[in-house]
Amino acid sequence: MSVILYACAVRSRDGLPLSASTDFHQHNQVLECKRKLKALSLTLSQCPARGTAQGRDLCIHFSSAGDVTFLAICTDSVPSAVAFSFLEELQWEFSVSCSSTSVALASRPYAFLGFDRVIQRVKHNFNFARGPPVHLDPSPPPVIVRLEDVEDVNVIVNGYSTLPMQSAPNYRMTPVTALGILSLTLNIMCGALSLIRGVHLAEHSFQEGYGNAGKVTAFLTAFSANILQCYLHLFYCSARKRKTCGLLFLICVCHVYLYGLRNLWQIAFHVLVALLSAQQTLIRKPLEKHCDIGV
Repeated sequence: MSVILYACAVRSRDGLPLSASTDFHQHNQVLECKRKLKALSLTLSQCPARGTAQGRDLCIHFSSAGDVTFLAICTDSVPSAVAFSFLEELQWEFSVSCSSTSVALASRPYAFLGFDRVIQRVKHNFNFARGPPVHLDPSPPPVIVRLEDVEDVNVIVNGYSTLPMQSAPNYRMTPVTALGILSLTLNIMCGALSLIRGVHLAEHSFQEGYGNAGKVTAFLTAFSANILQCYLHLFYCSARKRKTCGLLFLICVCHVYLYGLRNLWQIAFHVLVALLSAQQTLIRKPLEKHCDIGV
C-alpha cells in the first residue's frame, strides 16, 4: 500500500520546524527515518530545491518554496510524482495562510501549530483517495540525496544530530532561582558603584593630568564585567563557562589593582559578589530539548 507517513514544514535557512503532522508511528524504522529527516532539515540551505533521500523501505522527499521547505516520509511504493504533488499542495495551502514575514520572524519551534490540521487533511486525502491528484510538474526532477552524507555533516551520534551550541533564541534556560536574582541585584549594585567611582575619579583627576587613568580604567572595566556577568546569567551563549571564569578573574584583578581607593572589606565584597554570580551562572543550564510534535 502506498502511504505518506509523516510531513512537516521547516524554515529553509536554519531548519527551524514550523509545523508537522501528528502521528503515532512507533516502528523503529519510521522513528529512525524521522531522525534522519531532522538531520536533513539542518542542511537544506546546501541542498537543491527538490530532492529525495532514499532509504531501505522509506523515502524522504523535500521541496522548497521561498524560505519554507516541506518534507515528507513515504513508503518506497509512493510514486515520486504523487509525493511531490502532495508537497506542492502543502506549499500552496501554507502560502495562503502564512506570510513570509511571519516565517522570518518565527523564533520558536512549531510557531504555526494551526497548520498541522491542514497537513493532516491533505495527507489523509492523498492516502485514502482512490486517485490522488497528480499535477504535471515542469520543475527539474528531484536530486537524489545520500543520507550518509547528511549524517556526516550533522555529526549524528546514535541516530541523533548534535546541534552546534551557538547563541540562539531557541535555547531556553532553567528558571532563575531566588539566589540567582540576589546575585543579579548585587552585581548591578557593584557595577553601579564602580561606574560612579570611576566617573567621579575621572572628573577630579583628569583636570590635573592623567596619573589616575589606570585607576579610572579599572573602575570602568569592573563595571563592564559586572554587566556582562548579568548577561551571561540571563542568556545562553557559546563558551559560556570560559567567559564566566574570565570575567570573574578580570573583576578580581581590577579590584586588587584598586587597593588603596577601596579597602579590604570593599574589595572582598565585590569579589564575593562576582564569585556568587559566576557560581549561579555555571549552575544555570539550558533546558532539555522538548519532544517534537509527532515524534
